[in-house]
Amino acid sequence: MGDFDFRDKTLGWVGTGRMGYVLATRLLDAGCELAVYNRTRSKAEPLAELGAAIVDSPAELADREIVFTMVAGPDDFKAVVVGENGLLSRSDAAPAVIVDSSTVSPEASSQVRAETEVRDVALLAAPVSGNPSVVDAGKLTVVVSGPSDAWEAARPYLELFGAGATYVGEGDVARLVKICHNLMLGVVAQSLAEITVLAEKGGVSRAAFLEFLNKSVMGSMFTRYKTPAIVNLDFTPTFTPALLYKDFHLGFEAAEEHGVPMPVAAAAQQVVQTLMGFGYDDIDFIALLELEARGSALELEPENVPVSDGLRDDGQLDVLSARRTG
Repeated sequence: MGDFDFRDKTLGWVGTGRMGYVLATRLLDAGCELAVYNRTRSKAEPLAELGAAIVDSPAELADREIVFTMVAGPDDFKAVVVGENGLLSRSDAAPAVIVDSSTVSPEASSQVRAETEVRDVALLAAPVSGNPSVVDAGKLTVVVSGPSDAWEAARPYLELFGAGATYVGEGDVARLVKICHNLMLGVVAQSLAEITVLAEKGGVSRAAFLEFLNKSVMGSMFTRYKTPAIVNLDFTPTFTPALLYKDFHLGFEAAEEHGVPMPVAAAAQQVVQTLMGFGYDDIDFIALLELEARGSALELEPENVPVSDGLRDDGQLDVLSARRTG
């Protein structure tokens, strides 16, 4: 970012869950002046040691120039922006820009946008792709939509999140982009489960098969990142089947609105629903591998092999816990 002064604007942050906490930390590490609110204050308080001011309500962030929100869903998003003690609840102050990275539908976002426009507050939709491990590796990506001048104001801070931010236009189209992204996530995960089980039933270890795949043109950051979990059967949740299923629902609503057939995504959605029906709850969605193995009469065992997750340029290996889950 060259000589950009990250203290140029005062920042606020709402929501310090797993992702919110690590992203707020990146802003603080860059020297940003940040005040933070979280519903459970104790979860935000460790950020004070990094220089954050901790406040007791979103309303106390209303005098900040840019406020980031990352909360659980549409109801929480509405509450922290337009609810009692929300960012827009004060008559004497309101942020110039609100940047929301919560997982909400375009419809919910547009409802809040209508309220922000009344107060002359710019709302940017800024969904992210990644999880805390991806953030730590500096490879998180962000898709952004909303007023172009607000995008330019927030861009230097958004680019601190990781590999970069992509502006896709006005309004809430970034929400649609994230839904499309997660539809592909589900389709690719199910495809990866199927071909990996096929290779193993044919006598090839998962580690060897995925090493070849990841070196080929079909390999990707996603296949490399999920390799340790698949090889060593560590399904510690990064994204649960229920959350993926919710995004399929949002995707099919968008597909119906725009008249787009989605036969492959529909098939993948049915498998995710089956996964949930078998009781796969607080587990990572890549447990699709185990469901596929069960349907193929294949007994999976951890391979206990150190493999790279592809997130580090130095080739460092990650050995994930070799435990059977589900």
